Amino acid sequence: REETVFLVIDIQERLVPAMREGQEVIDRTNILLETARTLTIPVLATEQYPRGLGTTIADILLGPEIHPYEKLTFTGCTQEVIMALENIGRKKVIVAGMETHVCVFQTVRDLLSLGYQVFVVRDAVCSRSRENYLNGLALMKDMGAVITNSETVVFDLMKEAGTAEFKILSKLIK
Repeated sequence: REETVFLVIDIQERLVPAMREGQEVIDRTNILLETARTLTIPVLATEQYPRGLGTTIADILLGPEIHPYEKLTFTGCTQEVIMALENIGRKKVIVAGMETHVCVFQTVRDLLSLGYQVFVVRDAVCSRSRENYLNGLALMKDMGAVITNSETVVFDLMKEAGTAEFKILSKLIK
């Protein structure tokens, strides 16, 4: 957990209604956000052209301390995001967001090329179609990203049961 950052990509007002698994992505992303808060893992977020696609939906519990980075590029690896990652100084990035085969894919590709180890949370990413979702996951896996799921991430970050953190976070999984 000391090496990890959580990145939320483009879960926005006008994108969510078009997504097949939008509500599951919201639910799983919120579990990951609560995990990050509990374990003091830094969180970054992006918004693709918010004037056109709206801002991050209110259902995503970013918290007032997190201000999404606006972008026009499909990749989330803007200069501001790269600088934020460098300032944080951690080399493992957990990724959630929309769409798997576009912004998530391009962000993961760029993170990998910059030397980050990337974990794509398959139940916290989605696309409008199942085919595009599966294609995006396959492309990222082939490039070297770890494809995982939210429950595995939560338990891997906690490491052990019986802690105060476990008591808080295990309730989110049940």
